[in-house]
Amino acid sequence: MTALVDNFSRQVRYVRISVTDRCDFRCVYCMSEEMTFLPRAQILTLEELQQVARAFTELGVEKIRLTGGEPLVRQGIGDLVTGMGQLPGLKDFAMTTNGASLPKHAETLKRGGLSRLNISLDSLNPERFRQLTRTGDLAKVIDGIHAAQDAGFERIKLNAVILKGRNDDEVLDLVDFARDESLDISFIEEMPLGDVSDHSRGETFYSSDDVQSYIESRYSLIPSAESTLGPSRYFRMADSNSRIGFISPHSHNFCSTCNRVRVTVEGRLLLCLGNEHSVDLRQTLRRYPGEMKPLKDQIIGAMDLKPERHHFTTDGDVQVVRFMNMTGG
Repeated sequence: MTALVDNFSRQVRYVRISVTDRCDFRCVYCMSEEMTFLPRAQILTLEELQQVARAFTELGVEKIRLTGGEPLVRQGIGDLVTGMGQLPGLKDFAMTTNGASLPKHAETLKRGGLSRLNISLDSLNPERFRQLTRTGDLAKVIDGIHAAQDAGFERIKLNAVILKGRNDDEVLDLVDFARDESLDISFIEEMPLGDVSDHSRGETFYSSDDVQSYIESRYSLIPSAESTLGPSRYFRMADSNSRIGFISPHSHNFCSTCNRVRVTVEGRLLLCLGNEHSVDLRQTLRRYPGEMKPLKDQIIGAMDLKPERHHFTTDGDVQVVRFMNMTGG
């Protein structure tokens, strides 16, 4: 097995694979209200996605996370999960979802081998939730959380993007909800991907340090060395099993330990979330259909393109033009 190691001696053990750019929500920090989605011919087929996942696991990747858009709107998602869930060497198989379709899919996903779920939840106020997601129904997401619990998923984690003046007053409510439901929660700084029309990112930036201070006005946070191979820094509370995480691309840069790459829905292997360094896996997949060696050779070669770090700023400048739904988080 060939380990994927970049020029800075970081081993890639984690790949995030976007299975669709489409979503039934239109979250204000993720995409514009009016979106043009990719034609079917430009996105990877289920078989191609399966082949990409196999190539990475054969190269030493231990964790795969399926992302979107919203992965549960992709037709055939249950079969894809079942296929990937059987890959040798895969130790952690996860998905990020808005949760609205989990009542329909949770049991199938669990049976297929998916081990963990991250569910996006930025507000507990139904009207505000609708404003932030433009189309989302909070009740359906809450039902989805309960469906995932009923299906047997453990350590379900909420993801909350905190925007100053939009939902920063709900931080403690979200923590209390996580505690009451025995969930983990990570608070995420907004990332400057795509030119969103809804707000100025410079005006809405709210740092992880501010969120942490707010939480510590009610709860003492105990630093934890726990890791899920992702960028979250975790904390514990003495009176709860829930973990509090912070994903801080601006204020606590995690580039030095980055072990992740991303595959977009159109087959671009992105070596960094905050840069455009990439290679076109789709071209190789379609030039050599079903062949593993050319694909694996291309992935190995791409490690030389992985940059040392990203350079996000907090002034609202957009350094990367692609939207979050194209990237997969």
